[in-house]
Amino acid sequence: MTKLVIILGDQLNTQMSSFEHFDKTQDCVLMAEVKQEATYVKHHKKKIAFVFSAMRHFAKQLKSVGINVNYTHYNDEENKGSLTKQVEYFLSSNDIEQIIISQPAEYRLLEEVNAWSDGFGIDVLITEDNRFFAKQSYFEQWAKGRKQLRMEYFYREMRKQTGYLMNGDKPIDGKWNFDADNRNKLPKNHSLPQPTKFAADKITAEVISLVQTEFSDHFGDINDFHYATTRQEALVVLHEFVQERLPLFGTYQDAMTQNEAWMYHSHVSFYLNTGMLLPKEVLDAAQAAYEKGDAPINSVEGFIRQVLGWREYVRGFYWHLMPDYKSQNFLEAKRALPAFFWTSDTQMNCLSQCVSQTKQNAYAHHIQRLMVLGNFALLAGLDPEQVNEWYLIVYADAYEWVELPNVSGMVLFADGGQLASKPYAASGSYINKMSDYCSHCHYSVKEKTGHQACPFNYLYWDFLIRHKEKFKGNPRMSMIYSTLNKMDQQKVAQMQEDAHTFLIKLEANEEV
Repeated sequence: MTKLVIILGDQLNTQMSSFEHFDKTQDCVLMAEVKQEATYVKHHKKKIAFVFSAMRHFAKQLKSVGINVNYTHYNDEENKGSLTKQVEYFLSSNDIEQIIISQPAEYRLLEEVNAWSDGFGIDVLITEDNRFFAKQSYFEQWAKGRKQLRMEYFYREMRKQTGYLMNGDKPIDGKWNFDADNRNKLPKNHSLPQPTKFAADKITAEVISLVQTEFSDHFGDINDFHYATTRQEALVVLHEFVQERLPLFGTYQDAMTQNEAWMYHSHVSFYLNTGMLLPKEVLDAAQAAYEKGDAPINSVEGFIRQVLGWREYVRGFYWHLMPDYKSQNFLEAKRALPAFFWTSDTQMNCLSQCVSQTKQNAYAHHIQRLMVLGNFALLAGLDPEQVNEWYLIVYADAYEWVELPNVSGMVLFADGGQLASKPYAASGSYINKMSDYCSHCHYSVKEKTGHQACPFNYLYWDFLIRHKEKFKGNPRMSMIYSTLNKMDQQKVAQMQEDAHTFLIKLEANEEV
């Protein structure tokens, strides 16, 4: 029986379950750079270049070991523009008895694939997505009957299941979570390690030229492309992270500093989310560093929690609650995304820094995404649909399964607390605590009201006042509302007025 294995742009590993029974003597692989996937949102130029180049390199790897690969380039005459049409075109001229595909990571694409069997009149086998430790059935069983779903408890179960940082059934060093040790601001004049970079080879150079021509109106810079585009290069990124950045990753994982995008972060989300690296090898490398004494527990646990905790959890959470989750808007936020999210033209230095780095790198680390960009979107009441689209567009590691729960749940509290137990709202003091952005800013973080005050300060209190009825029953919000109730009412009124003035300017796309 001749089988056709479909490999998507985020499934670039020979260990994918779709290859399990592959027979090189008769089976074949189909890969395609289709317009529908490249443009259903206008992805960052670097994301398209990264994914297309990684796909082409993976196809080359498959061909080198004798696998029959039918690869359709973006500008090929036979490119039909969508995955479904491309598969249909291939089937029309080839005798295929079964299609095999690992489960797509996004709901919209799975819905498309689910229609293939009837549409093509052929057997379609959708195999388990094995780029994760936890099967979706495991998450569903874990979630069953729980009044609240919380990552911390899922993470502990995953630690027990996998044995990472465990001593029998107890966590090593007696604690599940070392987050309290991971909140340090970067010292002045601190020397940071450089990220791992690769020169563009011929394949990547051709893709960059394609992106410059075909996607010129997409967001982001294409110059200085230096990402890994092969599995071998991705393994180098992992190795250098463990050797050079993991020891201090935990300590400074929440820190931000002027003109520095990469810090001590791993940047392996690019490669995990395209299948170029698998979570087990990533976590094995981190645990091995701890066991050899090369990295401390706070850094290793913090990293393992990101991969084994959040990454696994949001994936299960996404499939558990889709498709209804996508339309939730608990806070009824409706304000349009301001222009500076595309241009970085704002006098708020923290936002300008984060947008500029996003535009340049198709990357920002998790605190920049959550507590600067996301915090502003939350406080300003930006429309969840527009904010979700922006995050999906601008980051090279963004796919809906990971982006949507993080944005609608963590960033915007649009799900009313299904993911997070409270909104991640903060005034300018948090940004000042974790960065040196404020010392370079037009506004003063010390000022709470007036034209020179940091907008985060009055927007924060205005946000709490606007949504008091929705948050009054939240026990984690009681202390802050107690503080609000004790504040001078004239000062409160002034903050509300300043917020109102600011938001009017924001809606008019005036400089803020």
